[in-house]
Amino acid sequence: MPAEASPLKVTILDQVKSAMRAKDKKRLGTLRQITAAIKQFEIDNREDLNDDGIIVIMTKMCKQRRDSLSQFQDAGRDDLAEIEIAELAIIEEFMPTPLTDDEIATEIAAMIKELGATGPKEMGNVIKALRPKFQGRADMGAVSGLVKAALTS
Repeated sequence: MPAEASPLKVTILDQVKSAMRAKDKKRLGTLRQITAAIKQFEIDNREDLNDDGIIVIMTKMCKQRRDSLSQFQDAGRDDLAEIEIAELAIIEEFMPTPLTDDEIATEIAAMIKELGATGPKEMGNVIKALRPKFQGRADMGAVSGLVKAALTS
């Protein structure tokens, strides 16, 4: 591990050690999935991730678990759904505090005003500008719908 490892990465690695000491196999398994995803990205891209990069990876992991959860629930597989719920809860421990609906609406309005966006054609620019602020703190699919609604009204 490099000397300037991100604080989030250090926290996750400390949690891995704690889970090993506590012999908490379920928690340890999920934490190892997180560290494996981080290491895979760092090896593939030959760069050390900062906190923002780690949050992007964990956001994808959360989305995967939510998708699997809904599929398992639809199929009546409560046993597998419980595993996804437990993993999701562990991953979300390391995610930033989610934004409220009011905070999201305020940020969208401010960004539209800042960029001078007037119609749906500029939706991509607004979302691109909002992504760094919202990453891991809001569902970008929902934000996209809100931006579209704001630009068409």
